Amino acid sequence: MKKILNAPSAYVDETLAGLCAAYPSSYKLASARVVARARGPVQGKVGIVTGGGSGHLPVFLGYVGDGLLDACAVGNVFAGPRVADCISAFQTADSGAGVLALYGNYGGDRMNFEMAIEELASDTFKCNTVRVADDVASASVAERDKRRGVAGMVFAFKIAGACAAAGGSLAEVTAAAQKAADACRTIGVALTPCTVPESGRASFEIAETEIEFGMGIHGEPGIWRGPLKSADALTDEMLDLLLPELNMAKGASTAVLVNSLGATPHEELFIVYRRVAEVLGQRGIRIVMPLIGRYATSMEMTGMSLTLMPLDGELERLLQAPADCPFWKV
Repeated sequence: MKKILNAPSAYVDETLAGLCAAYPSSYKLASARVVARARGPVQGKVGIVTGGGSGHLPVFLGYVGDGLLDACAVGNVFAGPRVADCISAFQTADSGAGVLALYGNYGGDRMNFEMAIEELASDTFKCNTVRVADDVASASVAERDKRRGVAGMVFAFKIAGACAAAGGSLAEVTAAAQKAADACRTIGVALTPCTVPESGRASFEIAETEIEFGMGIHGEPGIWRGPLKSADALTDEMLDLLLPELNMAKGASTAVLVNSLGATPHEELFIVYRRVAEVLGQRGIRIVMPLIGRYATSMEMTGMSLTLMPLDGELERLLQAPADCPFWKV
């Protein structure tokens, strides 16, 4: 294992300490494993809480900020947050208007957030839940509730955060987040594994000339593994999976995220985006505010994902509303 670290056991805590030291006007540690807005919750605003394993920066904790999230419970690398940290995140984000729990559809995260909500249940604590399940490779349309949450979470954070910042009620913020989560579809490809510090081993093995199509952000198996294809061929195959589920007609609008899983450079992402723009343009589909870069990673994995979120007037307005965190400013 070749990583710049001190001790594997200190990896997450020292990451959080460095993050908060680098951006003290944006982040603070509300507790050892809860990152919150530096200025605290906004009185009268619905709080938005997420959580998940480390190793995916900027997801999850990086999107705490104005017009985005209020707090994030942080787990070990690729491991869900503890129940106590979920509770702390809820308490930190709650200013009296209710709290939305918005996180990826993973078993450990679901269990711990649900236990935290049950423990906090009272007449004064109001909480709704939206889980993002956008990875089309992880389950069929018929079993969409079993799909994993991946880069589409970035759009859900943005939509929910904008609605809350505009003064939306808990019911309105929940509805906006659910609309965004339901609209998003993502597919990814991986070329190399990553190494989790505490294990010291690669998360999977793959030949130098191979690619895994549909692999998850923790190394979950994809749809197929085979020889590396050209960028255009891969992009076309990704779009062939995403577009049939979205039913976008000529004149439709969509958000697009071309996301590096960690090691893939911007140059290669722009090659992919060029093809996405070409194909969508041929179909008469308008792209709004495209995102190209590292938005939801998997340590140092080489690979990328493509997310589409069709837009109606409400989603487009909320997507373009102001937001500010060290990793994304609108």
